[in-house]
Amino acid sequence: MSDLPRLQDWVEKFLPGSFIRGGDLSILPLNGDAGFRHYFRVNSQPSLIAVSAPPEHENNPAFVSIALLLKQHGLHTPTIFAVDYQQGFLLLEDFGDSLLLPHLSSATVDPFYDAAEEVLLNIQQVPQASDLFPDYSRQCLLDEMKLFPEWFLSQLLGIELQPRDHELLDETLARLADSALEQPQVVVHRDFHSRNLMLLADKEIGVIDFQDAVIGPVTYDLVSLLRDCYIRWPSDYVLQRALNYYRRAEAAGIVPAASDTQILRWFDLMGLQRHIKVLGIFARLCLRDGKHNYLNDLPLVIRYTLEQLDRHPELSQFKDWFEWRVLPLLPQQAWFQPWETAGD
Repeated sequence: MSDLPRLQDWVEKFLPGSFIRGGDLSILPLNGDAGFRHYFRVNSQPSLIAVSAPPEHENNPAFVSIALLLKQHGLHTPTIFAVDYQQGFLLLEDFGDSLLLPHLSSATVDPFYDAAEEVLLNIQQVPQASDLFPDYSRQCLLDEMKLFPEWFLSQLLGIELQPRDHELLDETLARLADSALEQPQVVVHRDFHSRNLMLLADKEIGVIDFQDAVIGPVTYDLVSLLRDCYIRWPSDYVLQRALNYYRRAEAAGIVPAASDTQILRWFDLMGLQRHIKVLGIFARLCLRDGKHNYLNDLPLVIRYTLEQLDRHPELSQFKDWFEWRVLPLLPQQAWFQPWETAGD
């Protein structure tokens, strides 16, 4: 990272006086996320997290503003000790290394997901500040899903799409966008899953990676949590949790009443929108950004996609097309594993 010396000098200058230096100040790189941010642990006491987030790629003012707003409404977001918008440097509270994902098991999933859903209820009750949270517009929903034909189908699998393929894709993606827009609209974290939820020392759940929050469909964050791209739970369990959550949101005045059938249709089609998008994003992370490990998560995302398609006959034409054009090409991929058992 070329600006590491500048970041270290900046941390030296802006380290709060209440933090003890342990000899020479150093910053050690940590694993980053899927964006352009780079994270470093500062060897102060207590430790801090230094962030390099290039302003040409990352919306740092949104990160700071949303962090403050969420904290005001009882959510655990990292305290911000210093920020330099021009250079894209931040100095944050250190939440530690305890992501929720490795702590999840059949024995722990209920209490942890209960806690995560409480966090989500709080997020969905945050005021919908129009100057801070843009709308999750139809164009945005469609643009995200178009990463699927561009990066997953064409670039990763080498499929040459024909006009009739584009017609079917356009029709399917439009249907998914329609479903997203007809749902009750709330504040959406937009990446609410087990790698962005932290277990803090006090056993509370900390929330990170919220800078892309929008006003969007009520089921988006819920399906991100329950149909997590990195861990899978039995389908019946997921659907029951989805219904139970909606009823809690209804009781809290977040959403209007809806039938079980309507709730699960919204939930499934929102999952399809997200997973179709993720197939494109994970392919792009590998091919454009050199982050090859994301390909190992593709089989589970494909499993989710096909399972959700199977539940909705109006999407049978796209399901048939996916099985005909996509599935035969998978066994020759280095990351291939049978999608039918992915996540088991």
